[in-house]
Amino acid sequence: MTPLRILAIAAITLCTAAAWAVLGRTLQVRTSGSGSQLGDDVTDVWGPEMRQAHPTAFYFSPTGAKGRVTLQPSRSKVTVKLDYDPKKRGLLWHRTYRADFAAEYEFSNPTPVSQTLYVQFPLPSGDASYQRFSFTLGGAAASQATPSGGMVTEAVVVPARSAVPLKVTYETRGMDTWGYAFPQAGRVAQFSLVMQTNFDEINFPKGTGSPTDRDVNNKLFTWDYPDVLSAPAIGMDMPKVLNAGPVASRIAFFAPVSLVFFFTVLLIVGMVYGANLHPMNYFFLAAGCFAFQLLFAYLVDLVPLHLSFIISAVVSLALVCPYVGAVSGRKMFWVALAAQTVYMVLFSYSFFFDGLTGLTITIGAILTLALLMLLTAKVNWVEKLGDLKGSRPQSPPAPPLPPKLSPNPNPAA
Repeated sequence: MTPLRILAIAAITLCTAAAWAVLGRTLQVRTSGSGSQLGDDVTDVWGPEMRQAHPTAFYFSPTGAKGRVTLQPSRSKVTVKLDYDPKKRGLLWHRTYRADFAAEYEFSNPTPVSQTLYVQFPLPSGDASYQRFSFTLGGAAASQATPSGGMVTEAVVVPARSAVPLKVTYETRGMDTWGYAFPQAGRVAQFSLVMQTNFDEINFPKGTGSPTDRDVNNKLFTWDYPDVLSAPAIGMDMPKVLNAGPVASRIAFFAPVSLVFFFTVLLIVGMVYGANLHPMNYFFLAAGCFAFQLLFAYLVDLVPLHLSFIISAVVSLALVCPYVGAVSGRKMFWVALAAQTVYMVLFSYSFFFDGLTGLTITIGAILTLALLMLLTAKVNWVEKLGDLKGSRPQSPPAPPLPPKLSPNPNPAA
């Protein structure tokens, strides 16, 4: 193996890396284009993020700001059930869910005279649909009021120092996150919210408070606020989903790293075993490795993600490893099979798990270095590669011939 051949192999690696970069960028464009368009379609059909606001009430009084006195519920008991039901559109899964909401509130009249309370219940979103919606204030029948500006408002006369109950139930659908918010700098008293989920991956959004009680086995979470100023909001993110588009693009962008490891092992082990592949052999090997990501990128549109990965990996292994065996023999076949499985297949599979890619590269690099150092500890690199000028090592000089005996001028002597 001469330095010129090594440069040719490096050039093949760079060209293949450029092809992978184009493939990765193409996948990004496809994913972002379908994500923005289909995401809007999913929102229109299914629903947006849901954020239920705490209801309020007010009564007219000259002592209040702008002639009004605003009241918070004196008691609140809320239950919500979240059923995660993701939907796929194009290359992306969307984190959709169903929400079953039920709440019992109580509004008190703190004055010594009867007051007409105007109770306002805001809907989570004006773009969502609500099934089995019920709004019952006091002892009256369920209200038939139509929301105005995303708010249901009803008036009720409350005697002095008395309270009126409010019951609200509905079913709706949303995407990504469900939340419950309180007025800023408000005082929340006797509040309780119980949330039940059908998923195990729990993540509370930024800016929300942790539950005061958890029953992980039954997937129940409770927030109790007996008397809290500026109570933190409540929320739940839907579980993350493994999207084919982002995974395929990341695999394509990082595939050159796998190819460098793979070629390095073939190059060094081949020199040790005397099986030096020609740069044209490396060209076909690079094409066989590129076929892995290319097939995977366009197979995920039609086949489930993991099955697409398995099919693409098997096809690439079938292209590369038998070719190495046909060129260099059975021993190099097994070397190629092990190297491609580790560096191309397992390394690519690490992208299915968040946070493992960097650790996988580090461990793979250290183990590869250790194995190659052990294998080549006694290799004479001058014999394998020549000196820095590319010349071959010179053979030792031949021993001098013995001097010829001069003829005897006097044979008789």
